[in-house]
Amino acid sequence: MTTADELLAELASLASSIGPAVRPVGSEELLRSLTGTARQLFGAAACSLALLSDDESELVYTTAVGAGADDVTGMRIPSSHGIAGWVVQSGQPIAISDLGNDPRFSRDVAEQTGYVPTALLAVPVASPQRTLGVITLLDRDARRPDAEHDMRLLSLFADQAAIALESVRAFSELGRVLLSAIAEAATPDGDLAAAAMQVAEQLPAGDRDLATLAATFVALIRQGPAERQLAVAVLTEIADYARRRSSRMR
Repeated sequence: MTTADELLAELASLASSIGPAVRPVGSEELLRSLTGTARQLFGAAACSLALLSDDESELVYTTAVGAGADDVTGMRIPSSHGIAGWVVQSGQPIAISDLGNDPRFSRDVAEQTGYVPTALLAVPVASPQRTLGVITLLDRDARRPDAEHDMRLLSLFADQAAIALESVRAFSELGRVLLSAIAEAATPDGDLAAAAMQVAEQLPAGDRDLATLAATFVALIRQGPAERQLAVAVLTEIADYARRRSSRMR
């Protein structure tokens, strides 16, 4: 019989071992850096990142730099509202040079920030599984050399934001699976690895892979140093292959 204390000790050991490998490092700082760098690179008056709420009913402006940034940060709008809503609903980027004549432009929302732009460029932030939000540039300098490539370049910023956001989600999902597993395992003859795998099988397909990864980590932590080193080497090779493949596809 595995006691609760033993399960907690096992979970603590697991967290210590795999936590540094999967924990997102400075994700909020990275997102602020991305928006700040984008604003400077494009010579824009402002740059913002809005994320879909959990139920996808709202867009929440989590990060903003430049004109109106203080009022934009924390703002919530319906996810079907305005040009940002159009971008997340359609999954398509958009460039508008005359906002005053675009019926999708929410001038009333812009006025709340104290800055009403005349032009914008907006790109969806998305992972292969889902749309996460939208990154928007206001009044960029369209006279810069190679400005015709701005949409493609901003899409690269959006890709980096998506990677950071999915890292946070993955770490949170791993934690949820482990906590659910320890609850399942707190029974006579409870086995944390088996419980983690059972939790994984009950999840939707999109989350099942992450949960299975967590269960695999549980099993690996019980193995000897040689087995763990082999597992790390294999995972590292897979991660390197995925990065190289992603770079070639861009």
